[in-house]
Amino acid sequence: MSPPLKLLILDCDSTLSAIEGIDELARVRGPEIFARVEAMTHEAMDGRLPVEAVFGERLRIIQPRAADVAAIGRRYIETVEPDAAGALATLRAGGWTPLILSGGFRPAIRPLADHLGIARVEAVDLYFDSAGAFVGFDETYPTTRSGGKPEVVRALKAELRPSRVVMVGDGVSDLETAPEVDCFIGFGRYVAREKVRAGAARFVHSFAELPALLE
Repeated sequence: MSPPLKLLILDCDSTLSAIEGIDELARVRGPEIFARVEAMTHEAMDGRLPVEAVFGERLRIIQPRAADVAAIGRRYIETVEPDAAGALATLRAGGWTPLILSGGFRPAIRPLADHLGIARVEAVDLYFDSAGAFVGFDETYPTTRSGGKPEVVRALKAELRPSRVVMVGDGVSDLETAPEVDCFIGFGRYVAREKVRAGAARFVHSFAELPALLE
């Protein structure tokens, strides 16, 4: 009989990687669009705007191409949290199964997940035409709106029946999962948000700190 599952749910942007993927997609479109989109991202991640108020609008402004998304996938790997791979190896040895839960985009995050040996990515699908032009996104996916991450956590718990669930993330959308998990750990290596720090059971600045917390 296999031991009960211990689920480690990880945010991606500004947590597993130093970048915000949506902002990097905007950067490709020039400084004016980058500034607009970055401001919208901060408003949402700080909890001053609901996610749904900015999610589709940022993509409408950017109109990302499939090639741009692939390039962000490479950037995620280049900017990976430097202690992540070692910490995840230690945690796996201790019986933890990592999973990525993100308000970002599955095709961009998948290369980073593969790089870190993480099998499952819960994130938003993007759609492109045969020429690689943007045609839309999965508007029904929970993380496109406020309250979406706890909704996914509830579904994961129902599906996987884990014995323990821990969430690690930097944003208010991550903090929303706190009532659904055994421990919410705020992450502040790249952006230390005071609302997240105040609401987190623990707050860390490096993945190297996680194994000792989760023993």
